Amino acid sequence: MPHERRFHASMAGKLENPERLQWLPPAEVVTALAVQPGQTIVDIGAGTGYFALPLAKAVGSNGRVYALDAQQEMLSLLAAKLRDSAPSNIELVCAEADSTGLPPACCDYVFMANVWHEFDDRAAVVAEAMRLLRPGGRVGILDWRPDAEPDHGPPIDHRLSPDDATAILRSAGATQFTSVHVGKYSWLVTGATPQKSS
Repeated sequence: MPHERRFHASMAGKLENPERLQWLPPAEVVTALAVQPGQTIVDIGAGTGYFALPLAKAVGSNGRVYALDAQQEMLSLLAAKLRDSAPSNIELVCAEADSTGLPPACCDYVFMANVWHEFDDRAAVVAEAMRLLRPGGRVGILDWRPDAEPDHGPPIDHRLSPDDATAILRSAGATQFTSVHVGKYSWLVTGATPQKSS
């Protein structure tokens, strides 16, 4: 689904800007997601691992993070980091968000950070996320607030409201929604897949 809104690997240096830790603290996001040890997480649009690395720490040695990105260049940058710090519970996956190639019901959480506004077919991405989740699993979507000054991130006219994410999640059958602001410029929406009936 490549188009002009995709953040290109040639700009990956921006993802490593230390100032980013101030206006989008990973620990705040991980806490808001309520990630648990032992969970399996698919991080869609993982980039250079800004969230994949702290998520891998949060789930611990009994958990797993699939760091998925459509750009092999991004994953190569993350692979170089893993050679240095080598958490053993991260697996790199090069795939599009709407066709991950991962098996059904393989994870407890699907997380997408700052890529929601890039997708042409957000309903297809959510459908794929729901396919990946086990019963009672959660989807977390983090993206840029349209009401925040564009000091960083995409142009205002590329940004979407959290209501957009909630509506598409609801249409896909998700429930138990949360919506919060995190960091200085971002919103985070989560929703759950239905529990299996007994």
